[in-house]
Amino acid sequence: MTEQQGTPDQLPAQKGQGGTGATYKLAIFEFENFRGKKMELSGECKDVLEKTQRVASIIVESGPWVGCERPGFAGEQFVLEKGSYPRWSSWTNYQSSYSLRSFRPLKVDSADHKLHLFEKAGFEGRKMEIVDDDVPSLWAYGFQDRVASAKAVNGTWVGYMYPGYRGSQYVFEHGDFKHWNDWGATAPQIQSVRRVRDMQWHKKGCYIAPVPAPTPPSPDPKPKPTPNPTPNLKS
Repeated sequence: MTEQQGTPDQLPAQKGQGGTGATYKLAIFEFENFRGKKMELSGECKDVLEKTQRVASIIVESGPWVGCERPGFAGEQFVLEKGSYPRWSSWTNYQSSYSLRSFRPLKVDSADHKLHLFEKAGFEGRKMEIVDDDVPSLWAYGFQDRVASAKAVNGTWVGYMYPGYRGSQYVFEHGDFKHWNDWGATAPQIQSVRRVRDMQWHKKGCYIAPVPAPTPPSPDPKPKPTPNPTPNLKS
């Protein structure tokens, strides 16, 4: 059976999306590996299921974006920077849900990044400042995993529940977050944070996960014996 993709549905950009002069384009597909019906977005969409049955693969041509588990930008969040996402595992390792219902562009205010994390709500308790860096483990930098409030001074950030950029994702756009509910969390737990890259200032425009080292080949269980060299006899 052949698939007919046809002309993709297009949703126009709406007001207040992204930074000055920013352009956004995202394509979603109903099947993995960019197959099936295609829909293109250039602005926020509160419920993609009004236009398509499912979201199984994504191509971000320009961004960054955030996809949300439920309509109206609610539920689990998934940051999507420039690149191709052929299946669920390519944009998250936290698979409590296999639903993406709404999308919006992320606002990126500058090339610089500065984030303040606080132990207690209302910007109280211990404080950690992160400037132009990614932190795979707050513990490794001497800060506990309890983060109850935050200030995104510059740039856009994403926090993760677990070390190594794993688990639930929480977006921090420029502004103050007095309580963990402000970033959509149900508990004050963040153990890793990283910068969200934008093509306007970063050539690659996305976070590149480290590539694991290749597995060395297994030794031959039955190695062939090396023949004895022929002696060089001189008279």
